[in-house]
Amino acid sequence: MVTAVVLPAILPADAMEPIAREGAARLRLSLAAYSFRDYFKTASSAPKGGAADRTLDLFQFIDYCAEQGCEGTELTSYYFPADVDEAYLLRIRRHAFVRGISISGTAVGNTFTWPRGVKRDQEMAHVKLWIDRAALMGAPHIRIFAGNRQEGMSLAESKAICIETIEECCEYAGRQGIFLGLENHGGIVAEPDDLLEIVRAVQSPWFGINLDTGNFHTPDPYADLARCAPYAVNAQVKVEIQARGRTKEAADLARLIQILKESRYQGYVALEYEAAADPWVAVPPALRALKVLMTA
Repeated sequence: MVTAVVLPAILPADAMEPIAREGAARLRLSLAAYSFRDYFKTASSAPKGGAADRTLDLFQFIDYCAEQGCEGTELTSYYFPADVDEAYLLRIRRHAFVRGISISGTAVGNTFTWPRGVKRDQEMAHVKLWIDRAALMGAPHIRIFAGNRQEGMSLAESKAICIETIEECCEYAGRQGIFLGLENHGGIVAEPDDLLEIVRAVQSPWFGINLDTGNFHTPDPYADLARCAPYAVNAQVKVEIQARGRTKEAADLARLIQILKESRYQGYVALEYEAAADPWVAVPPALRALKVLMTA
């Protein structure tokens, strides 16, 4: 049984407005470690391929990003060793610096729809831990999730709890200069209206959307991405897109980049490769295509 909660109205009078940006769009290419999720030595499942040259750690992934001409590297939290400590994080920071590449951000797995209690506290503690780790690495952004509607809760209650939880984490993140980006990742933010309602309600200058171009499965994903782009603090581009009632198809990368440019987005655009083809083969041409489009 879920304890009833009384929280503020979802949309306060001073709801968050789109991020004000001066000048033209400025897009910086990054690559998400999640693109090679099946090949990390620290992955929970056995890496594919078997051969040593088909597996990598985060240091080798940073090298790969530099060799591919990326400006940034997105280091997904899932692939850090279980015993990660301050010394390891500082080694990562140094390694990226000497390779001339910025750590564009990291990403955590979390659920922010638990009611007040032990589970909610654990989720917030996990995100705050990674805020500390991001600050040590010099990573300015963390991708977070909202979560699913919990049993016995209405959608409105779930949104209100999510907003309250995000605000508490943003207060902590802001003190260290870290942005939190809420991803359109199913659950209570599967629809753009619900995502925007939450984002507009959160009272923090250190918050926005982690815009994932492959995660809206609405009748017109491109139109919905365009609605959300003005609130983006990070962008993750997928090479596929799937509208409601249709099968997956190749994403129109030119259209996606144009959406970001028209919103005057200024920041990192991370390729997050999830298609079926071998990433060792498919990622380099995808990065080249994005680089051409971003600099056109």
